[in-house]
Amino acid sequence: MNLSEKTVKKDKYGPEYVVEVYDPKIGMEGFLVIDNTVLGPGKGGIRMTPGVTKEEVYRLARTMTWKNALAGIPFGGAKAGIIWKGGDDILKKQFVQSFAKAIKPFLMKKYIAGPDVNTGEKEMQWFVEATGNLRAATGKPSKLCHPTGEKCGLPHELGSTGYGVAIAAAIAIKLKGFNISQTTVAIEGFGNVGEFTFKHLAGMGAKIVAITDINGGVYDKNGLDEKILLHLKRQKKSPIEYPGGTKIETGQIFGLPVDVLIPAAVTDSVNDKNKNEIKAKIIVEGSNIPMKETIEEEFFKKAVLVVPDFVANAGGVISSYAEYMGYSHEKMFKLVERKIKNATTAVLKRSLKENINPRAVAMEIAVKRVEEKSENS
Repeated sequence: MNLSEKTVKKDKYGPEYVVEVYDPKIGMEGFLVIDNTVLGPGKGGIRMTPGVTKEEVYRLARTMTWKNALAGIPFGGAKAGIIWKGGDDILKKQFVQSFAKAIKPFLMKKYIAGPDVNTGEKEMQWFVEATGNLRAATGKPSKLCHPTGEKCGLPHELGSTGYGVAIAAAIAIKLKGFNISQTTVAIEGFGNVGEFTFKHLAGMGAKIVAITDINGGVYDKNGLDEKILLHLKRQKKSPIEYPGGTKIETGQIFGLPVDVLIPAAVTDSVNDKNKNEIKAKIIVEGSNIPMKETIEEEFFKKAVLVVPDFVANAGGVISSYAEYMGYSHEKMFKLVERKIKNATTAVLKRSLKENINPRAVAMEIAVKRVEEKSENS
């Protein structure tokens, strides 16, 4: 799944709708791709980046089709993107609400919005305010509730995605025969996913020895202090300001002598330039499409266990389903834990037993669920 390919491929799964919108008054340009709604309304976040394209949104929408099917939740696959070159919150709100109004005919029956890159609970509140329907998006602020005082928002800021990545990593560590308390982990990215992956994996006993963000990071073979790093995060500071350890550039994290590598930042961060530097025996994909499938296959042939993105990072969309159903925070986290455990265990056990690439196993399960539903509908 290479984001650099400039095409939208049509096949028996979709996409059902490829929508381009433009608001000449403010220059808002955006895309909505509803890939497949056999299992339910398309679910996927809205990203706001300077270079987002229709093709990128399509590939992410297709990933959501398989992610939702594998997680076993009644959502189809979709994704949205708004070209956002920056500006203040007044302009950003105008862009989000203009986009919301433009795609309103598709909402609820075909598409339910959510957070993604550069969008969070604040943007989701703007979105539903523009549509006049609280159920048009998930990932809303927890204070935003239905008039009954129930069915409140479950913002992604609660850390559901990172929680799921940590659970997937712990399962991979166990099935690979490692002792989690002696397992060293490096996390690329210290945004929402990286932060909560760090927090929960450390809580499970893993030794987090390196973490980076766009500015660089820190490595300490003896392990990093969770409290210090989270304090830096609260102050909106980079891990590179961590006192002690060895300061590293962002890209250096890939060459470190660790057991587990968790790319949780941007697309294609593991690529042809750095893939041969990686020494980890387990790679857990916290971000969407952190490497091409061809590179995953190379790692598989080297006996490196790669937990695919749509297996490991489904916590966010599971949380979205929980919010859609009106669940509490506690019930949401239990649902994330159960579904990530079930999917990861099923995929990795079969992969290791039959020596099949984990992505192929996961795809087989997801595709089967979509096709069975399609045949019966």
